[in-house]
Amino acid sequence: MFSLINPSKIFGWIEKLINFINSIFFIVLSLALTFALIISPPDYLQGDSVRIMYVHVPSAWIALAAYTCIALLSIMRFIFKLKNLNLISKSIAPIGLLFTCLAIITGSLWGQPTWGTWWVWDARITSMFFLLIFYILFVLSNKLIKEEEKANKVSSVIAIVGLVNIPIIKYSVDWWNTLHQPKSIDILKGTSSIHASMLAPLTLMLLVLLLYCALIFLMKYKTEIIRIKKKNIKRI
Repeated sequence: MFSLINPSKIFGWIEKLINFINSIFFIVLSLALTFALIISPPDYLQGDSVRIMYVHVPSAWIALAAYTCIALLSIMRFIFKLKNLNLISKSIAPIGLLFTCLAIITGSLWGQPTWGTWWVWDARITSMFFLLIFYILFVLSNKLIKEEEKANKVSSVIAIVGLVNIPIIKYSVDWWNTLHQPKSIDILKGTSSIHASMLAPLTLMLLVLLLYCALIFLMKYKTEIIRIKKKNIKRI
């Protein structure tokens, strides 16, 4: 099963996937922007500032999902001793870091007209800030530690320790009084309190950002494969 993630076996598919994503990305992006900026109505309280939601919310989801993947891959690396899992984690990390920054920045831009302040140390914002720190530590550990095996172990430990922060981010609005509203979408129950006119562009923007993530991941993973081939590093 794990042979399927062998870089030498999937390298040929990467370019094909990149080309496929490129062929549909701008079509989906155009559709999403049309819904988000034109068709979707302004909120009756927040006005047009609510449109920031279409970037902020998917960015936060992706940031959490990416870190969860990195942490789980790190756990599996220690269990199964597969070096390629760290290669995948290193390719995901810049994406997660980017979208964590995007979630924090758009949240600040949205918070100013909604809450009257750019920043407040409530539970969710603070835990997102800690997520940013864990991402930075993970990336820096791989960049600054020259010995690859040591860098992989240190970054994996960082990822696993930071995993405890993920449920704190998700359930912070339930556990503490925060400025953030309770969850509007319950995936497990298949329910949503968001009106369909806003849910459609939110879903489309999520799809656009996921396609972008896939594109960046594949390009980064391809670069990492080329790097280890040039260095003639043995992978398992």
